[in-house]
Amino acid sequence: MNKKGTDLFFNCKTLRKGIPEKRRRNLFSFFIIVLFIAGTVSSAAAEEGLPDAEEIKETSAVIETVSKKSDDAKIKQRAEGIFAEIPGLEKVVVTVSEGVVVLSGPVANEESAQRALHLTNRLAGVVIVQDHIERTLNLQENLKPRAAEYADKANRFVKSLPLILTALGSSTLIFLAGFLLARFSLLWEKITPNQFLAEILAQIIRIIAIGGAVLAAMNLLGASRMIGTLLGGAGVVGFAVGFAVKDTIENYIASIMLSLRQPFRPRDFVSIDSHEGVVIRLTSRATILMTVDGNHLRIPNAVVFKATILNYTTNPERRFDFTLGIGVNDDPVAATEAGVEAIAGLPFILETPPPGSFVEMMGDANIVIRFMAWINQTETDFLKARSYAMQKAREALEEQGFSLPVPSYNLRFDEGTLPLPKSTPEPEPEKEQPVRREDITPVDEIDEMDVRPEQHLQEKVEDERKATQEVDLLDEDSPKE
Repeated sequence: MNKKGTDLFFNCKTLRKGIPEKRRRNLFSFFIIVLFIAGTVSSAAAEEGLPDAEEIKETSAVIETVSKKSDDAKIKQRAEGIFAEIPGLEKVVVTVSEGVVVLSGPVANEESAQRALHLTNRLAGVVIVQDHIERTLNLQENLKPRAAEYADKANRFVKSLPLILTALGSSTLIFLAGFLLARFSLLWEKITPNQFLAEILAQIIRIIAIGGAVLAAMNLLGASRMIGTLLGGAGVVGFAVGFAVKDTIENYIASIMLSLRQPFRPRDFVSIDSHEGVVIRLTSRATILMTVDGNHLRIPNAVVFKATILNYTTNPERRFDFTLGIGVNDDPVAATEAGVEAIAGLPFILETPPPGSFVEMMGDANIVIRFMAWINQTETDFLKARSYAMQKAREALEEQGFSLPVPSYNLRFDEGTLPLPKSTPEPEPEKEQPVRREDITPVDEIDEMDVRPEQHLQEKVEDERKATQEVDLLDEDSPKE
């Protein structure tokens, strides 16, 4: 081993000692992988990019049984003439014998070689084409046609620049005209029932303007075939997006329907399925209520549109009812008359329709009577009126001697059971004496019965409507169901 080899050996050995074993294995594995990839790419390039010189291209034409030397000369003359007119194929050499064509000579790349083979196969009388073409892969020869191609494209772009500017100008005019037309909000508000639909109509006009501008530009540029492709793609995309956001679309359509046929107004007290509250506003997404507890409740409009809605404010007159029981030995007819007369004497009870009652149930221990009366909700609170009417009816029944039974229980002691052990009873603690009936102020002796509706909830609703600038789709001018 010479000196250089010895130095290289010791240097490699010293370097190997300085590298950990695990790291050396990783480097070796990485080196093997790089070699494998390089070999694979090179073999693929050799198979696909640089075909074998002996590759044979056969034609599907019928081979004649009689050979004609004149045909070989015609094939060669015709092929050479064609190659002389095509850039990059001028140096291809054509040799023909018995219909067998051998192509040789240098070309710049594989694309030119394949073009020469394809053109030769199309000539009449060719039996088979042998590929002996040399792919030089010369940089200058490959860049020259590309530069010419780009120059040709630039030249065509310059020539078509006036047409492009005309298309851009016309599409811009259509675009601006559509957007200016969409900004006439007063016009659309007069045409549509409410502001929400006016905004939707303006948005539709903007979309039509954009589509019209694109179609006009493509027609001027001669790309009318692409219009069908774009429309088809837009349809597929629209279907996919619509399926993905179907709940949002359903909610949006419900908002439109609720704004057209409004089942309630702002400040109405409504019940939507199991939710109750005062209506604050109707937005493009949800209906906002103020519950009796003072909390905000947002219900999606799709749910509201399909829900059962009970509006307590539409009709100011409202009926309340309650039940009272009397003893089984009492006269139910006299009890109903006494209760109805007592209720009718209250100042907040409407005379028309008059209060009424009926026997709801006759049990073993009592007779249940249901009383009913009407009030004006705009002047009287429903719960307060019902409470006062119950007190008045109960007092009237007690004053006229009707018994108001309480629940009773029967205890049964069978014979033969063990006697209970006797125990010394503990003294019971003193209980407060219950309030006597005569000490309770009767309803008719109360100086002023405050049955006015509670205004605190309405005040909170008004504050909320003033504080939030969100658009309300509820309009007094729109029809109400």
